[in-house]
Amino acid sequence: MRTGRWLLAMTFLGSFATILVERAVYFYAKERLGFSRTVNLALALAFGAAYVVGALSSHRLARLLGERRLLAAVIGCQVATYGALAFTAGAVALFVGGTLVGLWCGAFWPVVESYVGAGRTPRQALPAVGRFNLAWASAVPLALAAAGPIVDRLPTALFSGGAALWAACLAMAAPLPPRPAHLAADHPERLTAPQAARVGRLLVASRWLLLASYSCLWILAALLPDVLGELGYSARSGAGLSGLLDAVRLGAFAWLGLWPGWHGRVGPLLAAIAALPAGFFLALLGPSLAAVLAGEVVFGLAAGLVYYSALYYAIVAKDASVGAGGGHEGLIGAGFALGPATGLLAVALTPVLGGRQAGMLVGVGPLLAA
Repeated sequence: MRTGRWLLAMTFLGSFATILVERAVYFYAKERLGFSRTVNLALALAFGAAYVVGALSSHRLARLLGERRLLAAVIGCQVATYGALAFTAGAVALFVGGTLVGLWCGAFWPVVESYVGAGRTPRQALPAVGRFNLAWASAVPLALAAAGPIVDRLPTALFSGGAALWAACLAMAAPLPPRPAHLAADHPERLTAPQAARVGRLLVASRWLLLASYSCLWILAALLPDVLGELGYSARSGAGLSGLLDAVRLGAFAWLGLWPGWHGRVGPLLAAIAALPAGFFLALLGPSLAAVLAGEVVFGLAAGLVYYSALYYAIVAKDASVGAGGGHEGLIGAGFALGPATGLLAVALTPVLGGRQAGMLVGVGPLLAA
């Protein structure tokens, strides 16, 4: 029980520190360095590409070093990278540091997810994933709300504060066992062959949706500073407003954790297929603050369902291995990279097609259609 509390505390603090670079840094880059939407998208693309490498390497590294040692090494690298950015966060340093943070994050989260689900039956995994989701997701809107005043008054605190949080995470990793235990092969509550086949199909479907949701989320993360700026909201208030999406996603996690009737069913994923593009385009192209916020609500609900489904089905289907988390986080990282890449295409097409709406539809439309 004590180990579980330390794990959830580390999840919360690690998520808070991650968001300071993963999301809030785009407000810093726009306000303090004058980055355009194109440069912000390029920064997001670099982060995402590195995240994929870290996530897909995590399983092999965990087998080589052990899960707890890998956690300690990655967290130590985060402390060093954030600390360096606190001293120099110009344009070049931000690109280098942001890329490294993406690499470390990609390796960190699959290991944490393995500890979350290790040794649990499918029934036990559902609330465990729920607690994990609430821990990391509750930090996101809080970090974004804090980031606005930080960028406005003491911008380097984004990085020095993040370094301090990662240092605390390093202490919290110490009580974890060297390697997480896994469910015995002959456990009576392991999935039967038909159940495993159905979960496998639901995992494939939810992972495709996870890729789409994170691709769109990362376009929103990079472009919402501009969208809200055009509506008259600076980084001080805009960062918090952009966090509504994450607050709604947190509410979705809480609801899904309390109502187990969603898992194993196709209907919720079909609803997400419709809600993701609707919320995305409304948030990005809405003509007023009310429209943008409504888009964030719709998108946040769908993104919460998709994330919970993809992680739960991965843990159950693959016995909570680091490889399960690595595949899950690898798709998130692919979304981090694919989203900004299609966003850059959309920005490039805007003058050719005569408007941002048309450029975004042509650039991002094929991704959502697929």
